[in-house]
Amino acid sequence: MRRIALVTLVVGDYDEAIRFYTEALGFRLAEDTPRPGGSRWVVVEPGTPGAGSGLLLARAEGETQAGRVGDQTGGRVGFFLHTDDFARDHARMTAAGVTFLEEPRHEPYGTVAVFQDLYGNRWDLLQPATD
Repeated sequence: MRRIALVTLVVGDYDEAIRFYTEALGFRLAEDTPRPGGSRWVVVEPGTPGAGSGLLLARAEGETQAGRVGDQTGGRVGFFLHTDDFARDHARMTAAGVTFLEEPRHEPYGTVAVFQDLYGNRWDLLQPATD
């Protein structure tokens, strides 16, 4: 079976990114392994281990990568975090300081609100509609 296991997210700092994704978004730290040259292999995952895609948090190296931090999708929503309880997760994330750019809205596909990560990347918090 094929699945996308990891998606790289370029970050400014490993430790601040780990704190945001684990504390504010509730992800778990799956791996943090030192690599040559001071880099690290840092993986965070939402939900059950191995049940979906994880994020490889990669510290920006050089001006080109640093310029992409927070704008990896040109200002579009580029990441979609599904939940089974929108109200619970929205309240928890708001209390943890996550910036939501809009009020929750109900769409035919589910309940959704756009939020920003600590660098400005846009995400949807989405509880898919049930049939």
